[in-house]
Amino acid sequence: MTTSSSAFKFANLCGTVYRQGNVLFSPDGNSVISPVGNRVSVFDLVNNKSRTLSFENRKNIARVALSPDANTLISIDEDGRAVLVNFKRSTVLHHFNFKAPVRDVKFSPDGKFIAATHGSQIQVWQTPSHLAREFAPFNLHRTYTGHYDDVLSIQWSADSRFFLTTSKDMTGRLYTLYPVEGYRPKTFAGHRDAVVASYFSADHKTIYTVSRDGAVFTWGDKEDDEDSDEDDDAPLRLTANAQASTSSSTAPDNTIPNTRWGLKKRNYFLQPGTKVVSSTFHSASNLLIVGFSNGVFGLWEMPSFTNVHTLSVSQEKITSVAINPSGEWLAFGASKLGQLLVWEWQSESYVLKQQGHYFDMNTLAYSADGQQVVTGGDDGKVKVWNAASGFCYITFSEHSSSISAVEFAKQGQVIFSASLDGTVRAFDLVRYRNFRTFTTPAPVQFNSLAVDPSGEIVCAGGTGDGFEIYMWSTQTGKLIDVLAGHEGPVSALAFSPLGDRLVSASWDKTIRVWDVYGRSNAVEPFRLHADALALAFRPDGLEVAVSTLDGQIIFWDLRAAVQRTLIEGRKDISGGRKAEDRVTAANNSSGKSFNSIAYTADGAALLAGGNSKHVCLYDARDGVLLRRFEISQNLSLDGTQEFLDSRNLTEAGPRELLDERGDLSDHEDRLDRTLPGARAGDMSKRKYRPEARTKCVRFSPTGRSWAAASTEGLLIYSLDDTIAFDPFDLDLDITPASIAETLALKQYLKALVMSFRLSELPLIQTVYESIPIADIKLLVTQLPLNYAEHLLAFLAKQMDGRSPHVEFHLVWLAAIFQAHGRALREKSGDHAATFRGLQKGLVDFQENIVRLCDDNAFSLSFLLDEQRKIEEEMQREMETEEASFGAALGGEPTRMVI
Repeated sequence: MTTSSSAFKFANLCGTVYRQGNVLFSPDGNSVISPVGNRVSVFDLVNNKSRTLSFENRKNIARVALSPDANTLISIDEDGRAVLVNFKRSTVLHHFNFKAPVRDVKFSPDGKFIAATHGSQIQVWQTPSHLAREFAPFNLHRTYTGHYDDVLSIQWSADSRFFLTTSKDMTGRLYTLYPVEGYRPKTFAGHRDAVVASYFSADHKTIYTVSRDGAVFTWGDKEDDEDSDEDDDAPLRLTANAQASTSSSTAPDNTIPNTRWGLKKRNYFLQPGTKVVSSTFHSASNLLIVGFSNGVFGLWEMPSFTNVHTLSVSQEKITSVAINPSGEWLAFGASKLGQLLVWEWQSESYVLKQQGHYFDMNTLAYSADGQQVVTGGDDGKVKVWNAASGFCYITFSEHSSSISAVEFAKQGQVIFSASLDGTVRAFDLVRYRNFRTFTTPAPVQFNSLAVDPSGEIVCAGGTGDGFEIYMWSTQTGKLIDVLAGHEGPVSALAFSPLGDRLVSASWDKTIRVWDVYGRSNAVEPFRLHADALALAFRPDGLEVAVSTLDGQIIFWDLRAAVQRTLIEGRKDISGGRKAEDRVTAANNSSGKSFNSIAYTADGAALLAGGNSKHVCLYDARDGVLLRRFEISQNLSLDGTQEFLDSRNLTEAGPRELLDERGDLSDHEDRLDRTLPGARAGDMSKRKYRPEARTKCVRFSPTGRSWAAASTEGLLIYSLDDTIAFDPFDLDLDITPASIAETLALKQYLKALVMSFRLSELPLIQTVYESIPIADIKLLVTQLPLNYAEHLLAFLAKQMDGRSPHVEFHLVWLAAIFQAHGRALREKSGDHAATFRGLQKGLVDFQENIVRLCDDNAFSLSFLLDEQRKIEEEMQREMETEEASFGAALGGEPTRMVI
C-alpha cells in the first residue's frame, strides 16, 4: 500500500450547480460564480470547465461578492458568518461574523471598501489585503442608519463615493461614503411594496428603483423640469444652471449630492399575478433585466422603458440574475430547480444550461477510461458528467421512478440503469437514446444491477415476491434466466472481473456465488451474521468484500471459500448527531453501517461510505483504517455536528425543526399548498433538513480519483493538484538577453519556461536544442503541467519529418509522457490536435527510417552483387589464364598454387 493512496484531496463538486443566493460574473465576463450549498463553484464559459473552490462555509451560502480585481472573494452564510478567500488560490484568508443575516454585500468599484446590509442598517468595512494575513483584518469605516426595515440591496456609484440602498420599508436612500458639507441622505419614496433594487445610470444623472409589485420609478434632477417651463424667470434659471454645470465640471464628485432628486416617471411591467424577485442593470447599454416569480424574465431599455425581450426559462421563480460586463450574457439561477442558465439574449441561444438532480443522488459509476461519470437520482433521471470539465452533457429521463443502480459497459459506449419502476434500461452514448428496455413478467422493484464484462449479459435483483435475480441478453433484450434461492431482497450484485461468476448479496444474511455459465448451475451460499448491504470484487477476481448491517466488512476468499479478514467499522462510520436525536452520536445505533464499498484500482485498499458524513479508506490486507474523509462541514445539513447546542433547544423541540413559515413577510412564502406526509418526492414535510449521508462511492479505473454520491452532490477527490503555481506569472523582465544569460548559467528549466513565456519560436528552439540529453528526464519532472502542454505543442511542430534530431525528440516525448502522461490523458480532448500532430510526426519518422533502411538495404545488396560479379569475372580470367598456360606447355593444365 503506497502512502499516496490516502493523500486524496477535494477536487470538484458536480451534480449540483446552484442552490440559493446570488450568481455573479467575473470581471472579465468569462466565468460565472455560483453558490452551491456551503461551497462556491466557478464555471468557465470560454474553456468549458467548472471547478469548485476547496473552502467551506459553516452553513449554506446566502451571498457572495468578488472584488473588481478578481483577487478577493467574500462568501457569507445564512447566519452572517463570512469567509474571505484569495479567489485565484482558493485559500481562506480570514473568518468574520457580521452577527446578523446579510441580504446583500458589494465591493466598491475601487475595491477599497465592502458594504454589507445589517438588518435595517448598512455597514461599510475597509477591504483587507489579499496578500497578507492580518491580526484584525476588518476595520469598520462607518455604520449607516435611516431605514425602518431590513435593507435588501446596495449599489455603488462608479467613483466609489456614493451608494444606493433599498429596503422593505418601500423606500430607497442615497448615502455618501465620506461626509459632504450640508448633505443629508436622500430618500426615494412612493413605492407601494418593498423596493428590490436601485441603480445609477451611466452618467449618474438618473436613478432607477424597482419594487416587488412590478413598478419602476425614474428619478432625476427637478431643475430640469423647472427649466422646461417657459416663464419670465427662464433666463435667470438658465444662467443659474449654467453656473451649476460649470461648478460641477470643476468638482464632478459633488454632482450626485447637489442634485435635487425628484420623481420623473413611473413605469409598470404589467405582469399580472407575479412579483419581481431579482433584477440587475447594465449601465453602459441602459438595459434593465428583471426576473419574476413565475419563471419569466425580461429586458427593458431605460429610460424609455422599451421592452426588448421577454422569455420564460422555467416554471419556478428566478431567484438571481446577473449580466456580464460586456452586456451580452445573462446568468439566471432558480433555487427550487437547482438550475443555472447563461443566456445570450441577442442571438437567443444558451451558453450554459446546467441542472442537478432535483432530489437526492443515489448511485454513480465510472466509465472504463475514467473520463465520464454517470449518476442516477430519486428524480428518475440518469445524467452523464465529464469528469475533467465537471459539466453534465446528457440527461436521460425515460425512467418513471427512482434510479437505484447504474453501470457502464466495460466495452463500448453503453450505460445500464435499474429503477424502482420495474425496468432496466440500456442507453447508447453515441446516438444518445434508450435502445433497450428490460422487463419482468411480474412487477419487481430493482435495487441492484450487474453487467457482464463482455456486456452481453445484464442481471438485476430486487424486492419481488420470490426475491429472484433476472438475467437478460443485451443483444435481444429477452429474459434468458431467473436465479432463485434468496429468501430476502437482493441488495447487491457483482460479476467477477474474469466474467466467470456472479455474486449476490441479500437481506437473508447470505451471499451466493452463481456459476451462471456452467452446466451444473452450482450455487455456493456464504453465511453472514447480519443482513448484507453491499459487495465489491477485488480487481483480480479472487476476493469479494461484503458490508453488513452491523457495521462489519467481511473479506471472503472465493477459491478456498473461507473468510479472510474482518473490519469492525461501527465506530469509524458513526457521524454527527441529528437534531431530533435523544442520545449522542456515539451511542446512536442507527446508520452505523456501510451501504456502499469499492476497491481501489490495485486492490490494495477499500473505500466505504454510508449514512454518515464520513467516508473511510481501509487497508484491504490488514483491515487498518488509513483515513477518514469528511464529505461536508455544512451545519445546514442534519448529522454534521458532534455535539448539539442546548441553546437551540426549545419547549417545542429543536429550533432547526420549527416551522417558521408563518413569520415570513411575503404572502407567497407563507402559503402551504402541500399535504403532511412524506419527506421526499413532493416535499410534503412542513420543514425538512437534508441529512449528511453518502449513498454510493466508486473508484476511478485510473486509480487517481474517487467519487461519492452524497447529499451535497457528486464529490470528486483526486491525487492530482488542480492548481499549478507558476512563478513566472509574476511581473518579471523576460527578454532574449535575460534568457541567454540564464542559459549560460546552465539553468535550463528556468530558461525553457522563460522562452515559453516570451513565446518566440526561434528562441524556444535555441533553448530546447541547448539542453543536454542527460538532463531531460529531471527537467521534465520539474516542469509545470501547463508548460508541458506547451512543450508538447512545440514538439508536434518540430516533428514534421524534416528535423534531423529524431532521437532527441523521442527522448523528450518519452520523458513528458512518463512524468505527465496521466494528467495529459485526462485532458485528451483538449489536446487532440497536438496528439494528432505528434502521431503524424512519428509516422513520418517511421516512414523516413523505413525508406532509409530500404534504400540502404538496396544499396548494400547492389554493392554485394557488384562485388560478386567482379569476383566471378576475376575467377574466370584466372581459369582462362591457367588453361592457356597449360596448353602452351603442351601437357595437362596444372593448377597454380598461389
